[in-house]
Amino acid sequence: MPLTDMPLEDLRSYRPNVTAPADFDDFWASTIAESRAAATDPVLVPAETPITQLIVEDLTFSGFGGEPIRAWVTRPRTDSVLPAVVEYIGYGGGRGIAGERLQWASAGHVHVLMDTRGQGSNWGSGGDTPDPHGSDGATTGFMTRGILDPAQYYYRRLFTDAVLAVDAVRSLPFVDGARVSVTGASQGCGITLAAAALHGEVFAAMPDVPFLCHFRRSVELTPDNPYREIERYLAVHRDSVEQVFRTLSYFDGLNFAQRLTQPALFSVALMDGIVLPSSVFAAFNHVASQDAEIEVYSFNGHEGGQHAHWVRQAGWLASRLEA
Repeated sequence: MPLTDMPLEDLRSYRPNVTAPADFDDFWASTIAESRAAATDPVLVPAETPITQLIVEDLTFSGFGGEPIRAWVTRPRTDSVLPAVVEYIGYGGGRGIAGERLQWASAGHVHVLMDTRGQGSNWGSGGDTPDPHGSDGATTGFMTRGILDPAQYYYRRLFTDAVLAVDAVRSLPFVDGARVSVTGASQGCGITLAAAALHGEVFAAMPDVPFLCHFRRSVELTPDNPYREIERYLAVHRDSVEQVFRTLSYFDGLNFAQRLTQPALFSVALMDGIVLPSSVFAAFNHVASQDAEIEVYSFNGHEGGQHAHWVRQAGWLASRLEA
């Protein structure tokens, strides 16, 4: 695929207006407070796995509305208290099988892979967390579930799960609660931006090829799914355009980026047909942090830098943890 968007020199200065709703902060503060009030203590049990050189455990914690969310915890065999990396998953995927992702634990971190409610059946090895909420009429997928009302929108629940995952991880006795970072690719990156912005104690954020940013431009111009789910919805719900984009403004990565004060390492792929590079730079160029970098993969699509980018993330995070 050729370049899907603007030239790189234009992308670096692309900074569209931020249009957060007036009650954006109150909406999220009350949402998080309500779910924290319903939370119970996390439960951690050994996972069934042939892996012996790392500890792998099955975590259940309280997410949106106190609902149980699953995660895998993978960590080195040591009595030391360690930094942690919470990872969020791309669109349609679930946490999979215990032990599928070992890199962060192998590099000396507690790795927590949060399951994605209701997802896990499009790729990978499945998920274990249902989403017990219904929806008005929606297109196939998750992008339009509850899209006419911010309080009912699917991503309100998922972003809240992500924030409360950080709460749960910070409470684990083998985790240094002051050094919990968040990461994820694509949808997982959109969740990363929300979790870092909404949780006051995240150490660092590593958003990788971020989805869920700059919704209006993304819906109008992105050639591939999942943004086309919203396009198809609006092709039927012709009178709901402004209502839909008002809902999406509560979940737009641009509005979270403006509230992101932690160290941040982004990535972008310039031949990405799923996430427009301009939507990534729109978020990156609004980041409030004084320590923010973006890695550019000029000849990659949505796969981005893959393991090469993880090596970059690991070195970047290590330098901040050691500072």
